[in-house]
Amino acid sequence: ETFEMLIRLAENYTSTLFCTAYRNMAAEATVCVQEFFTDVGLFIFGTDVSTEEFVNRFFDTLFPLVYNRVINPGLTDISLEYAECLRMARRDIKPFGNVPKKAIGQMGRSLLSSRTFLQALNLGIEVINTTDHMRFSKDCNRALLRMQYCPHCQGLLLSKPCMGYCLNIIRGCLADVAEVDLHWRQYIQSLEELSSAMSGTYDIEHVLLNFHSLVNDALVQAHIHGSELSEQVKKICGPPVRKPMQSPGCSFNQNKDNQGLKVFSRDNEETLTKRRKEFMNHLRLYRAFYGGLADQLCSNELAAADGLPCWNGEDVVKRY
Repeated sequence: ETFEMLIRLAENYTSTLFCTAYRNMAAEATVCVQEFFTDVGLFIFGTDVSTEEFVNRFFDTLFPLVYNRVINPGLTDISLEYAECLRMARRDIKPFGNVPKKAIGQMGRSLLSSRTFLQALNLGIEVINTTDHMRFSKDCNRALLRMQYCPHCQGLLLSKPCMGYCLNIIRGCLADVAEVDLHWRQYIQSLEELSSAMSGTYDIEHVLLNFHSLVNDALVQAHIHGSELSEQVKKICGPPVRKPMQSPGCSFNQNKDNQGLKVFSRDNEETLTKRRKEFMNHLRLYRAFYGGLADQLCSNELAAADGLPCWNGEDVVKRY
């Protein structure tokens, strides 16, 4: 949910850029923006899409709008065929300079690490759910019965197993779970390394919430080099072929979801990075969970405290 809200806020920022600075193309551009951030979400949540391809597709689709509204505005719109020619020619003409390449680099690295992080969390949930429903052997069941209930047959209802006895039984029952321990420790270490790699320039929060700045840089570049771009376009697509103009306006609601998105305000300490760090700090406490499970169960619930009389499997003794 946190990632979904971050994507929506980044889309909000980018659509707001067009509504405030490029209002004459805002309605058309908002559709491009929506499609782009839909692709961002699809990638992060596991769909097999290419970051390079959807970043390029965004700038390909944006170029006809920029040409028609910024570089070579007219009293009429360019035809759909002419717009398609511009879209196809964008990668050769490079109207946005190196901005698309920069966006591909940033998106590729930050989105991949976030996608891997979410997949890793799902793997962790799967491990926990699987080990939470283990079936134990008949030998284990007999040993647990002897440890927990045999003293009741002698009227020793309040006695608890001795610590050493409890550990022997529970460790035997949890032998399969203990085998997970090494892999679980490596899993948490890998998550820590991945979490560290998700910071700085390639932090997803930084990349997505600054995407609108990259788009603005791209539009400024196109505007500055407008006359040169017009000449290049004429060589490839010919003179503009126009049709009757539609009246574009800004249909984007800048107040949409504002309340739910305040959590990502730059002034607010509750950022995705902070939440991720808090989560990792909490998870570290459970690094030895599977290896130390028997000790936890005996110490906290099952066994008698040191120095107290305890059940050793046959009788109550002062010492095991």
